[in-house]
Amino acid sequence: MPAPSLDIPLHDIKPLVEVNDHSFVLFILLVAVALLFLGGVGYLLYLLIVRRKRENRRKDAYRALKNIRFDNAKRAAYDITKYGYLFSEDTPRNKEVYDNLVQRLAPYKYKKEVEAIDAETKSYYKIYLGMIDV
Repeated sequence: MPAPSLDIPLHDIKPLVEVNDHSFVLFILLVAVALLFLGGVGYLLYLLIVRRKRENRRKDAYRALKNIRFDNAKRAAYDITKYGYLFSEDTPRNKEVYDNLVQRLAPYKYKKEVEAIDAETKSYYKIYLGMIDV
């Protein structure tokens, strides 16, 4: 009997087929989509924080305006001008009243020694405080 041959043809087994592997490309796309999503969430959180900070700045400025003491007229005039400017752009009426108030406060700012702020200027200040929406 002849020796068995190792080159026996197998008719029922098919040869190996090359399979295309796209898993790396899919992984990169998944990572990119996840980064875009996280970036969008981060941006929305940033906007939320900035909006809260802006609102707090308005509240802080309003609080500072309400607590101005008129015993030092020069300091009061500078503080009213500084903190009041934040609210001057809200409406055209606020802008008009703020400009009028700043004109009335000008004599108290640029001199070395100033007298006490007069009652009319204080009443304009109170009107401006009443117009502010925080």
